[in-house]
Amino acid sequence: MMYNDIAFNEENPRRGHIYNALHGKDVYEGVMIDYMGKDVTPQNFLDILEGRVLKVGSRKTLKSGPKDTVFVNFVDHGGPGVLGFPADELHLVDLNNTLQSMHTKRRYKQMLWYVEACFSGSMFQNLSSTLNITAHTAANEEESSYACAWNKELGVYLGDCWSLNWMNNTEQIFPNLKRETVRQQYEIVKKLTNESHASIYGDLTYIYDDPISAFLGHPGEKEKTVPVEFMKYSYQSTATPDILLEYLKRKRERTNDNEEAERLDKEIKYHTLTEGKVQEILEQISHQVTGSWDMVEVFSRHPQTIAHPGCNKDVLSAFFSQCYKMQTHPYITKYLYRLTNLCNAYNAKKIVSVVHNNCYRF
Repeated sequence: MMYNDIAFNEENPRRGHIYNALHGKDVYEGVMIDYMGKDVTPQNFLDILEGRVLKVGSRKTLKSGPKDTVFVNFVDHGGPGVLGFPADELHLVDLNNTLQSMHTKRRYKQMLWYVEACFSGSMFQNLSSTLNITAHTAANEEESSYACAWNKELGVYLGDCWSLNWMNNTEQIFPNLKRETVRQQYEIVKKLTNESHASIYGDLTYIYDDPISAFLGHPGEKEKTVPVEFMKYSYQSTATPDILLEYLKRKRERTNDNEEAERLDKEIKYHTLTEGKVQEILEQISHQVTGSWDMVEVFSRHPQTIAHPGCNKDVLSAFFSQCYKMQTHPYITKYLYRLTNLCNAYNAKKIVSVVHNNCYRF
């Protein structure tokens, strides 16, 4: 499942190709994509995991059973109790229901998740160890993840720090992936990832000590492959929610076209002002819900544990539909906890009503 909007994007200087920081060769050529574009939705993703019949894409779904190990790698935007998709969101309550259903129906023996997203730990913070699932995340439940490896020629970051670290570690031992356990890779990647707190949740007893080959394959004792030469890049990191503005500012610095410079200045100004406006809106929502500026300060300190996933979904869905979406305004993810924290003290209906009163489509 891949949205597939990079290779032939008009801003890609090497049209038809995709690169990352691990090596210099094209990683797009030969990739088989079962679901792309408008078919990349939360519901299709959950249906694939559940093995339901789909009428779009390749129609392939997970046909696993009680003797199978399952590996899921998810990369996108994220917020407190939510993961981003191109046009929609996957909420914690829906993921929990799917994982519980898969466990009840014995659709796997063990399952390993690798999740690159801001606040990704919030999706698994309360994951029961009895589900035989382990989740390794790029960030804990309170922070953003980071992009690394700025490539001057392409004008983009070539990967996310945590993902680059686990993939690089895997390539170093490839094709003998039996050499490392899930625990060992987690500890290695945790030390390498300085920008965010790589975290692990769920079953820390059995899966934790399984070799990563149990989920990624390639267990054999074969001659190591020769690493390909790395692409040239600057190991500079930027918090994922800030990449949009960082990208626009760098593009503005490079351009010699007056018309493009004017357009970029307007776009930078819009997003800078909007980021401030989002904070103001969330402050007003919190005040109108709590009736106290002191309580606004309390709910704005730091992300709290998500105790009511259903409320979390309702208030975020209201904000995304009436205010701003994280797909087009990714910096809002830094502040969404100020809204979702309210669920720990107030009912969803009241919060959603206030959101609607303060937001409208932009």
